[in-house]
Amino acid sequence: VQLQASGGGLVPAGGYLRLPCVISGHMISSYGFGWFRQAPGKEREFVGAITWREGKTYYGDSVKGRFTMSRDVPKKTVYLQMNSLKPEDTAVYSCATGPREVSRWYSEYDFWGQGTLVTVSS
Repeated sequence: VQLQASGGGLVPAGGYLRLPCVISGHMISSYGFGWFRQAPGKEREFVGAITWREGKTYYGDSVKGRFTMSRDVPKKTVYLQMNSLKPEDTAVYSCATGPREVSRWYSEYDFWGQGTLVTVSS
């Protein structure tokens, strides 16, 4: 399975972006998908996860209430909708998939897409 994330860019504080993660190749429906982010000089941070089968979502505390994950099964795409963006949301955002339906630990994801840079200006 291959993942392709895109949609990053420069946005003012309070703005919004939607990041798609397109899935290609063989995927297993029991797998889960996660988004992580990494800011310069900081550790990788869990943003959210979604189960492919039921679309159940889970979020990290720092984005809860502002970010929303969804999936489009026919398009084989997972989305991260980011609203009310803050300068501290600036990071490289990456999508990943793995056999755990839900996990906040990046070590439990086997396949990663390349990251997309989100910059939020103050």
